[in-house]
Amino acid sequence: QVQLVESGGGLVQAGGSLRLSCAASGRTFSGSTMGWFRQVPGKEREFVAATSWNIGSTYYADSVKGRFTISRDNAKNTVYLQMNSLKPEDTAVYYCAARVGGIYYSTSSYPYWGQGTQVTVSS
Repeated sequence: QVQLVESGGGLVQAGGSLRLSCAASGRTFSGSTMGWFRQVPGKEREFVAATSWNIGSTYYADSVKGRFTISRDNAKNTVYLQMNSLKPEDTAVYYCAARVGGIYYSTSSYPYWGQGTQVTVSS
């Protein structure tokens, strides 16, 4: 059973920073992709960033490029999302997700999900 636990969300002013963490357990994540998605009420969950566990390739949504950085600590089975220059439109529940294989952008490609952590950016 795969478990993903997010932490690090909170309230921050526009222009500020937050770092989200996703601790993974329950299986070996070699060869897996870890991703971050976000969702606001009334909208579909959208792709934010992803990284391949072994190779370290990273991909970002255009809306966060240059502001967000995804990274991982293989020894700790943890993935991070460093969010800088936050904007009010970044307000959402952020979810960590995992899949075996390469990076995909669609939510349906990820079978494993965390519970989500709220990020609120005030103007």
